[in-house]
This record gives sequence, C-alpha cells and structure tokens, in this order.
Amino acid sequence: MVSQAPNLGVVAAPARPPVQFRREVGEFLLVGGATWLLFPICWLLERWLGMDAAIYQMSFIAFYAAFVINDPHFGVTYLLFYRDVKQRAFGSEYGLAQRIRYLVGGFVVPVVLLTWAALALTTPSVRAIGLMVQLMFLLVGWHYVKQGFGVLTVLSARRGFAFKPLERRVMLAHCYLGWGYAWASPFDPGSLFEEHGVVYRSLTHPTWLEPLMASLFAASTVALVGVLGKRLVQREGFPPLTPLIGFLVTVWLWTIFTSLDPLMAYLIPGLHSLQYLYFVWLLRRNKARATQRPLGSGMPVMVQLGLLALGALLIGWTMFRIGPMVLGEVMPALPKEGGGQVVDDGRRTLLGATPYAAVLLAMVNIHHYFMDHVIWRRENPETRFLRG
Repeated sequence: MVSQAPNLGVVAAPARPPVQFRREVGEFLLVGGATWLLFPICWLLERWLGMDAAIYQMSFIAFYAAFVINDPHFGVTYLLFYRDVKQRAFGSEYGLAQRIRYLVGGFVVPVVLLTWAALALTTPSVRAIGLMVQLMFLLVGWHYVKQGFGVLTVLSARRGFAFKPLERRVMLAHCYLGWGYAWASPFDPGSLFEEHGVVYRSLTHPTWLEPLMASLFAASTVALVGVLGKRLVQREGFPPLTPLIGFLVTVWLWTIFTSLDPLMAYLIPGLHSLQYLYFVWLLRRNKARATQRPLGSGMPVMVQLGLLALGALLIGWTMFRIGPMVLGEVMPALPKEGGGQVVDDGRRTLLGATPYAAVLLAMVNIHHYFMDHVIWRRENPETRFLRG
C-alpha cells in the first residue's frame, strides 16, 4: 500500500480470534518476512555459482518476474485511483481536502510530468531527464517507508492492537529519518549515473548531510526502542510480530541498507510490490464480500479479483514493455548526445538508445507515489475495508 499513508489512522478493530497458522505464515512472508529466507538463498547462490554468475542469474529472474509482480503493482494503482473518477473528484464521497489531493495527484501531477517529459525530450536535455530520474529515486524512499508504516498500523489494528499517539509519532519520525538517511548515504559529490541508456550527473550532496541524517536516524532508533521497551516494562502488550517485522524490514533492509547483499538488491522491488499487492487484495476482497449481492447474484468475489489482476497486468505491460517500444518506433529519433552538458573528461553526457523508456519509467513511478498518497489515507472511505 502500500502507501501507507502516514496518517492512515486506522481505528483499532475489536479483538479478533487467533488467525490460522497457515494464514499467519503467508501474511508474514508477503509483508516482508520472505526477506529473511531470501538472504541465505542469495548467499548460497553466490558461493555455488560465483558472484558474477549469481548476479547474472538473479538479474535475469528479477527482469522476468517484474512482468507479473512489479509491473502490475503499478498498473493496479490506476485502476484503484481512477475508478468513479467524477464522483471522487466532485462528489460527496471525499471531503474537500481529500478532493483537492485527488485533483492534484490525478490531474495536476500527470500534466506537470508530461510537460516536463516533452520539454526534456524535444530539447533534448539530459539534465532535465536526469532531474526527473533523481526525483523518482528521492521519492521512492518516501513511498517505501510510508508503506512500511501502513503495514504496521493496519495489520496491528486487524489484530486488535492500537498504538498510542506518542508511539505513532516516534514511528513516523523513524520512517522519515530513515528515508532521509538512505537518500543522504553515501555522500555523493556529483557522480555519473545511467538509467536506460541516459547518462546523467547527479546533484551534489553537501558534506554535512550524511553525518547529520545518520545522527538523527540513530536518535529516532533510540526513541523507537524506548517506546517499545516501555510497553514491555509496563506490561502494556508488545506489538504483533508480523506487522512489526514488516515495518522494520521495509525501513531498514528495503530502504536504508539495500546493499547488504548484491543479489538482494534485485529482489527488493519485487518484495515491495508483493507487500503492496497483498493490501490491494485485502481491500478489494473485503469490499467485494461486503457488497456481495444475496443468492449468488452479481459477480463472484474471485471473478472480481481476477479481472482486477488481469487489468493490472495489461496496464503494467503497456506502460513498461509495450509503451517504450511503440514510442521508440513512432517518435523522432533523438541524438545520442544531448543538452550540451559536458562531463569532466570532456565528453558529453548521453541520451542513449532508449530515452523514452527512461522518461516513462520516471513518470509512472512519480505518479504512482502521488496516487498512493491519496488512496491509502484514512480520508478515503474505502480504507475501512482493510479492517475486515
């Protein structure tokens, strides 16, 4: 969800009977627990195959797994966001503040991104494309940690556990400071990076940024341990382990320390997408059940979910597989050198052979983050189905 909205604010559900063991294990794996199983698998592959061969095999697997995991997780966001668009933008379903967020995320943001992309490609400007890609990488950390917070609060509420206001604030601070530290580390003096053939120079980080964010994140870690330890000392009950592990894995292993193992770096986007799709499944399954017509009339729940999955697959493939190929064929060819931006060795930075793919990737990711910021807020009345 993932998003996760920081203020998802799910009200604690009534106490629920213990979930079945099989269901608990499945949920644990889907929301982050699988990470702990994949680490030893990666280490074994590296020793059996050698690092180079293991990386090649894992990149191959991750590339094709994206067709059915990563791409649909983007596609389903459009299906959730733009359903009943007129009612959501101008009707009474949302309050005024949420309608404004909806209009900004659904219409203003894509117009800005399309204008930015058009200017970057027609100029052509490597710097403009590079800035869009860097914005994507900046916001992905924000997106991940918000999703981790949503995992913690929603799944805890489904188990009848509620956090105190101070605890929520400490956890949110831990999320955002973890995001800031991840972006600031390691120190970047302004380096060359490549995205789908586009070679751009990154923005320079100030030298004080990394140590500052490291200190703040460490302080937030101490505060987090403090509020959780206080619960133990005062015997107020410890948070359920599955939501807590999902939260910590998302912030620490998927956002900050992503380079602990080179093979895991290929798997993190897929694990994040599975986490997201699990909450989409909870939302739409519970809503379908709640609105099911009696005596078998209407579309069965599994058919509704199947059609949603098929639509997400088609949209994802169109945006990331078919779209770049079509644009590359029908749009004018761009020079491989663009924007007149000269790097240190005297060569110009490059647009490469697939600049349309780089721009489309950045646009869809950035738009996805803004749509999620609307979908998974407590102001969206549909989020009540997450408690079912």
